[in-house]
Amino acid sequence: MARPLLDAKSPETDAATDVTAVARRTLTLEMDGLAAVAKALDGDLGVQLRAAVDLIHDCGGRVIVTGIGKSGHIGRKIAATLASTGTAAYFVHSAEASHGDLGMIHDSDVVLALSWSGETAELSDVIDYTHRFRVPLIAITSRETSNLGRAATISLVLPAMPEACPNGQAPTTSTLMQLALGDVLATCLLSRKGFSATDFHRYHPGGKLGARLKRASDVMVRGEAIPLVGEEALLSRAILVMSSKRLGVTGVVNGAGDLVGLVTDGDLRRAFENGFADGPVSAVMTKTPITVPGDTLVQEVLARMNAASITVIFVLEGRRPVGVIHIHDLLRIGVA
Repeated sequence: MARPLLDAKSPETDAATDVTAVARRTLTLEMDGLAAVAKALDGDLGVQLRAAVDLIHDCGGRVIVTGIGKSGHIGRKIAATLASTGTAAYFVHSAEASHGDLGMIHDSDVVLALSWSGETAELSDVIDYTHRFRVPLIAITSRETSNLGRAATISLVLPAMPEACPNGQAPTTSTLMQLALGDVLATCLLSRKGFSATDFHRYHPGGKLGARLKRASDVMVRGEAIPLVGEEALLSRAILVMSSKRLGVTGVVNGAGDLVGLVTDGDLRRAFENGFADGPVSAVMTKTPITVPGDTLVQEVLARMNAASITVIFVLEGRRPVGVIHIHDLLRIGVA
């Protein structure tokens, strides 16, 4: 049964209004936190960020991200983002580090430690280890004078902003600011490395993102499955090829094997409407077909097909057809 509309003065309406008010306050405080980070980049945070990017880019090892509690959860995400964008990284739990996991940290690595207060007791062994073995330490904290801030090689000091929690206690604004700065590090390193769409595909072969990063040559129909006829072929031959290949189209090639046109279902319908006569395909073919090279990203292939309202597109190497893609091929891999 449909829920009745709330009366403007009912307690439920007041509760809904309170929820909306709390939600808006939360988002406002968190946006203020992000704005403060952006502004801080104009000062010392920007200087230290550039130094951190240089340090990570030039190190011969990996980025070891560590933290505990909510900072630890954010650290796991930062490590995953770094790793997926071409910067070797993994997460080491600060407490587990004291029980053997310090052995995962090598002197060629860089440690990235997260602690909003900078006084997290569980980080002490990690800090001591970095000093003993001269492992560079980057801190993400809000207190430059904290134990972590003073111990770090580079301190990325975030502005102290109020938490969005109504009690001002639960990590909300602070964790969002840490997460944002982690994304900043990843994207700066991505840009510095010249990380390309091909590189993205190497690290994201699965899911919809992986599908969108495939190339036309990865999904096209090849070889004998490509529907092709010579430009001197009769229309009846084109119909047979089109029917046997079941793509609703056949390409037309000249003596050199270059694609000079194609015959579609629409071309056939128009031929029948005008009084079908079995003549050369060149008389009815589309002479300026839309094509793509093999290295075109499949998302661009889909965009071109949608823009032209077509369901099949030929893939060329130079002017020679080396494949054909039907929109069903894109649907199958989850792009369309």
